[in-house]
Amino acid sequence: MNRIILAFDSFKGSLTSREVADAFAAGLATSAPRCEVCKAVIADGGEGTVEALCDALGGEYVSVAVADPLGRKVMARYAIVDGGATAVMEMAAACGLPLLAPDERNPMKTSTYGLGEMIADAIGRGCRNFYIGIGGSATNDCGMGMLAALGYRFYNADGMLLDGCGAALRAVARIDASQANPLLHACSFTVACDVRNPLYGPDGAACVFAPQKGADEVMVQCLDAGLRHFAGVVRVYNGVELAGVPGGGAAGGLGAAFMALLGAELRPGVDMVLDALHFDAMLRGCDMVVTGEGRIDSQTLMGKAPAGVLRAATRMGVPVVAVGGSVEWCDALRDSGFAAIFASSDASQPLHMAMRRDVAMDNLRRVASAVVDFYERNFKI
Repeated sequence: MNRIILAFDSFKGSLTSREVADAFAAGLATSAPRCEVCKAVIADGGEGTVEALCDALGGEYVSVAVADPLGRKVMARYAIVDGGATAVMEMAAACGLPLLAPDERNPMKTSTYGLGEMIADAIGRGCRNFYIGIGGSATNDCGMGMLAALGYRFYNADGMLLDGCGAALRAVARIDASQANPLLHACSFTVACDVRNPLYGPDGAACVFAPQKGADEVMVQCLDAGLRHFAGVVRVYNGVELAGVPGGGAAGGLGAAFMALLGAELRPGVDMVLDALHFDAMLRGCDMVVTGEGRIDSQTLMGKAPAGVLRAATRMGVPVVAVGGSVEWCDALRDSGFAAIFASSDASQPLHMAMRRDVAMDNLRRVASAVVDFYERNFKI
């Protein structure tokens, strides 16, 4: 084995992606000292994506005061990478559900305005490419708030300017982009979208996700009708058909807004991250990839980072081994295409002990030797 890529997601509650890779690499230094080790700090587009890409691409963090979901000021952090050309954001930094107390959650009132302020701030700093994770939202405004912060205006049938919130969706009669930030035309947006839900209907944004954001049944029906109406207004405005678009219902319709009005590409989160890292280029000349996360189970194959790494490496004919802090075996994992799957912790080790930072790192150093042995037995020519 001449070259190996380590592409771990974080072991949540225990180790960051970088720490997992460092611990595993330390084990490789003993068991395969001549092997070239390349570390790819990854995430799945959700929490930790900004840190992963900022770390991997050598960027810098920026903090800006923006509106939270209810319009109060909050400091939101994002990263600027690629020599200042690209911004990496998580919408939850401005519009996330954890920013609200349980009794404040109301998707009729909440807005994505703060995300628009983050984007505007990055444009002002020279960024023209955007990677944005949209998980964990407190909103159901179909991106009206975000777009309003970028200069879009929404009017009702009487010509009254509307606020960007869920309650306003059914009242929108006209979209006006005449005051939109003119630099938006020079910007490209890639949006991490790991749900396939359409914008409206039984499987849409309101019916599936709004209850966890504080909506009662009456609100859900109102929001769903509003999203359906808003889609009709967009159709008249620019001819884009939003009905049934996979991922349009992500983040309360934010996925649809990005696609229809900002020309964004919606991609699985891990694919967005791997693309930003030029992972395909890293795979050339590689003998094996080791990926993993804190717990490997059936959910790992449903949009999580290791599954994305597996897809990318399989296209290039590179074997992939998965390592998890723990592993819950199922038929789907056995048929997944991983060359092997290892648990770094012993089954007899209590969970609270296995998640201790020092113990988790020791476990990873030890399992590295087992992975090398597996490679030598199965792939060495």
